[in-house]
Amino acid sequence: MVNLKWLVLALAVAMYALVIAKQDKKVIFTSVTALLVIGLGIAFPGAIFTSGSGRFYALTHAFSSLVNWNVLMIYVGSMTIAALFLYSKVPAKIADFLVKVSPSTGLAIVLILAMTGIISIFVENVATVLVMAPIALSLCKKLKMNPTMFMVGLAVMSNLEGTATLVGDPPSMIFASYAGYTFNDFFVHAGRLSIFFVVQSGLLAGCIFFYAVFARLKEKTEVEGEPVISVVPAILLLGLIFGLAAISFIPNEVPFLSGGFVMVLGLAGILWYIFSQKKSGIETWELIKGLDWETIAFLIGIFVVVGAISETGLLKDFADFLARITGGNKLAGFILILAVSIFISGFVDNVPYIIVMLPVAGNMAESMGINRELFLFALLIGSCLGGNLTPFGASANVVAMGIVKKEGHPMSFAKWLKLGGTFTLITTAAAAIVLWLLWA
Repeated sequence: MVNLKWLVLALAVAMYALVIAKQDKKVIFTSVTALLVIGLGIAFPGAIFTSGSGRFYALTHAFSSLVNWNVLMIYVGSMTIAALFLYSKVPAKIADFLVKVSPSTGLAIVLILAMTGIISIFVENVATVLVMAPIALSLCKKLKMNPTMFMVGLAVMSNLEGTATLVGDPPSMIFASYAGYTFNDFFVHAGRLSIFFVVQSGLLAGCIFFYAVFARLKEKTEVEGEPVISVVPAILLLGLIFGLAAISFIPNEVPFLSGGFVMVLGLAGILWYIFSQKKSGIETWELIKGLDWETIAFLIGIFVVVGAISETGLLKDFADFLARITGGNKLAGFILILAVSIFISGFVDNVPYIIVMLPVAGNMAESMGINRELFLFALLIGSCLGGNLTPFGASANVVAMGIVKKEGHPMSFAKWLKLGGTFTLITTAAAAIVLWLLWA
């Protein structure tokens, strides 16, 4: 049998290099690489996908087993509901309420930032920043305050909560696919508090950090509120949360049940948008077209390529290497995964990194004979919170930078690093300590 694992590795390395260099072409690079890998599997049956040897097994295996359609369905459905939730103006109304009830502007800003993080659990990070930005800018103009720190706060707080639940961000969905986690497992798993509560420790630390930043703003101010268009999207969002929680209790879950459920809710939202809101076909198409389809296409290619790498045994080899260089020391392995994840995610997209490293971290924990959650959660925390390290570590950061530049306050790399870097270290340290206490 031909051993093609090094060729597959070379293709994957080239793909990642191109994705990093040309982010706007990432779907092309991942799709072409996936097709090349499938082509090799067809040309050399059994050489890559060793679980079958038929001539076209590689093609059927790639799209029936390697691509996790349930995760993709959850992503599409939740994106649809999130877009409608933002359209409803409910988030803006909640922010207005927080400003009114807060005894000081400084505390109001911290509460708005905390709310931004909570909303981003269910809504895409960039969309969360865009819907909260007008509130932040309005408040800053009333106070005659530079909006830079507020906008950076919106970006980093939205990034922080992305991995807290199954429907938060693509990394959490990819993790659920790999680890076999249900919606409820993100809250409690194996009788222990899970990743949701680990992330909340980071949120608490982040709120304390920003309170120290904005505590000097003692006076109280008001903002002009916007009327809520409808509460229907909020009801759909609550239905999504409680529905996925209920499905998690079903033993031997029916394939695609959770994905199908979320898709049905998304379709119900689209029908509400058309008939209740009297939107035209063009307006509806614009809403659907505005969803993050690029990430869906990107994930399909990544699922195939990383699945091929895994089946050749390369990821296990890498995990064994990391276990050797840490000397089998649990704390050394924990710190290594956390530190490397923070650094890499500060500069590159965390989705491809997560997909490659999840099986590596899992195999590494297995080879060291320890609980895999310790390393898997360290990977999630480091890669998601690490995106706050630099102004281009996450899309939300880039958007926030663009907004403050448009407002006449361009921000340098050094200035972001001073605020975002400090935030990253504080929140990651808090989450890592709680994770160690819970799972070590």
